[in-house]
Amino acid sequence: MSNDAATAEAAGTDEATPVAEPIPHGLGASLPPADARAKTEGTFPYAADLWAEGLLWAAVLRSPHPHARIVSIDTTHAREMPGVRAVVTHEDVPGAPLHGRGGRADRPVFAAEAVRHHGEPIAAVAADHPDTARMAAAAVIVEYEVLDPVTDPEQAFEAEPLHPDGNLIRHIPLRHGDPDATGEVVVEGLYRIGRQDPAPIGAEAGLAVPRPDGGVELYLASTDPHADRDTAASCYGLSPDQVKIVVTGVPGATADREDRGFQLPLGLLALKTGCPVKLTATREESFLGHVHRHPTLLRYRHHADAEGRVVKVEAQILLDAGAYADTSSDALAAAVAFACGPYVVPNAFIEGWAVRTNNPPSGHVRGEGAMQVCAAYEAQMDKVARKLGLDPAEVRLRNVLATGDVLPTGQTVTCPAPVAELLQAVRDFPLPALPKDTPEDEWLLPGGPEGAGEPGAVRRGVGYGIGMVHMLGAEGADEVSTATVKVQDGVATVLCAAVETGQGFTTLARQIVQDTLGVEEVQVAPVDTDQPPAGPGCRGRHTWVSGGAVERAAKMVRTQLLQPLAHQFGMSTELLQIADGKITSYDGVLSTTVAEALDGKELWATAQCRPHPTEPLDEAGQGDAFVGMAFCAIRAVVDVDIEIGSVRVVELAVAQDVGRVLNPAQLTARIEAGVTQGVGIALTENLRTPRGLIRHPDLTGYALPTALDTPDIRIVKLVEERDVVAPFGAKAVSAAPVVASPAAVASAVRAATGRPVNRLPIRPQAAVVTA
Repeated sequence: MSNDAATAEAAGTDEATPVAEPIPHGLGASLPPADARAKTEGTFPYAADLWAEGLLWAAVLRSPHPHARIVSIDTTHAREMPGVRAVVTHEDVPGAPLHGRGGRADRPVFAAEAVRHHGEPIAAVAADHPDTARMAAAAVIVEYEVLDPVTDPEQAFEAEPLHPDGNLIRHIPLRHGDPDATGEVVVEGLYRIGRQDPAPIGAEAGLAVPRPDGGVELYLASTDPHADRDTAASCYGLSPDQVKIVVTGVPGATADREDRGFQLPLGLLALKTGCPVKLTATREESFLGHVHRHPTLLRYRHHADAEGRVVKVEAQILLDAGAYADTSSDALAAAVAFACGPYVVPNAFIEGWAVRTNNPPSGHVRGEGAMQVCAAYEAQMDKVARKLGLDPAEVRLRNVLATGDVLPTGQTVTCPAPVAELLQAVRDFPLPALPKDTPEDEWLLPGGPEGAGEPGAVRRGVGYGIGMVHMLGAEGADEVSTATVKVQDGVATVLCAAVETGQGFTTLARQIVQDTLGVEEVQVAPVDTDQPPAGPGCRGRHTWVSGGAVERAAKMVRTQLLQPLAHQFGMSTELLQIADGKITSYDGVLSTTVAEALDGKELWATAQCRPHPTEPLDEAGQGDAFVGMAFCAIRAVVDVDIEIGSVRVVELAVAQDVGRVLNPAQLTARIEAGVTQGVGIALTENLRTPRGLIRHPDLTGYALPTALDTPDIRIVKLVEERDVVAPFGAKAVSAAPVVASPAAVASAVRAATGRPVNRLPIRPQAAVVTA
């Protein structure tokens, strides 16, 4: 007899009453997101859903050329069209935009004298109907003197300056060890990484509403609202307190989410017309406007001894920043610092450059800089293994980094770095079974059942990729976040300007408060710039910095809650604990509920979290530039049709150091998403820009991996070795698998074909084996 049946029988009932499952709560539980139901049912409000009384619609005119001189702009016809309320160009911009954290930007709101990339904004229109706005934008007459675009980053060094600041954004020469060191084995390679688009699920949208004080409110899916507010205020010639940004639902973000090329015109139009103005970008406009992953050219030379231990690495890394600088300096720092990978390299000499071209702008995309170099240094490790006749996993194990080792930047790795443990876990995980050569299993072959290949031409390959990423900002960035926790009527509220971009911060904040205060119902307030800043939502910042601020504020409230009880019983608050909604003392004398202790009280506290400072890399690429690092090892198993070059990723086995698992379900989802994004980088995603023109700026021409392209993802090990300087000891989890998986897939294709595979995404001809 079951326990439920026994209970029912004892109660004299005919059947058992189902026992409700307890709702998970607190750190370590798989607490579901609070907005999961609304998003599933389609009732969650995104910027594209917003409305206001007297709404006008906006449209942006963008350049059809990647490089041209603007001779004249005539807005007469557009202004005279019925229903048009305003047309703005560079002449209507009273100020200049700021970049990110306060430095002067190099990207104008509207092109004035020249356009520098395909899709650069020229003018914007506000009208009473979206079709009218689009027609009016098309009616703006721009006379161009078309110029030859500079699209090859290697040519940018000698080309005429594309910008008043020149073509070179940053150069980092890293010098570490003995330049005359040599190895018994030398391998070289030239590698190219393509342009990946973040391809957010929802295209950009926004609403601007003028305020009575002459300011403006912007409703946007911003991932860094305070930086966007400061940029907008500077552009509009207003003080920051006259501009407010309210963050709407963010429909997915794996990069800088919003295109300022429509954010800033929106506010200008609202200020000029005195009416609310809305803009919903088309998918084509989204591709043209927002930033992409840096295309990269990498030249490598590895020296190793006869045992496969790396003696010296020499490399040249060239990042194509596109038309404007954006975050290219940060991406280059990561690329140069991690150019040798999670390996002990006693001698390293790296040259890194980021340059302007007339290609689409590049910027922050998950794992920027680190992803590109990982593909190159892992290809080099495969070459070392092949030349010495050694197992690729064994060569890596002989070189892996550990806590206490020194990076080529001179920084000592003080955080947990269980790289050997991660690699051994994926290496020893059982390999998947080979597909059967039967008709019903044809879908398992590369290209699927309609593919042109033959089963006999399929070769299986196994490869490895080990990635490392830095967490938080770098090179002296002031990483700080502020949070407030309030408790009233048994309900806790968290106020923090950390934007929920899909990384799960709002769920984490609820778990922290539940764990600390024992309050079951926790709400996270919507984000706007009336709250203190929390910074951008990238590199695991909000788990560390904003989560740390929430924890500190919650602990301060906890002290307020416990102090009266502790005083009453003559003990310190440290002798009291909160668990399962109850407050108990160490000796059992005191036992009450959190609800009884609150008893109508209103408690609140505000706290900040600021990690230890970092420093910029010096003229030799040396310095303690990073707060912490995270590592991931992936083993890829692929099947390759060597006659036609089709590749099917069969399985990706993942081992990752996560510090501490705060939400198992959420962590698993983040790793799987990161791996899937990496598969896209490896095989399908490449935004083609011949002569600077974006081809097929839509989701049919840009091949994102679908559910059918996603392989089996096996998370074989999560190493929970807590980072003592991080709140909760947790590490960022989504970027590291993005960095490691493309390298692992390329390594597996290399193993299956014997071809060098030196370009991502992998083209079919690179996987074809000729007799």
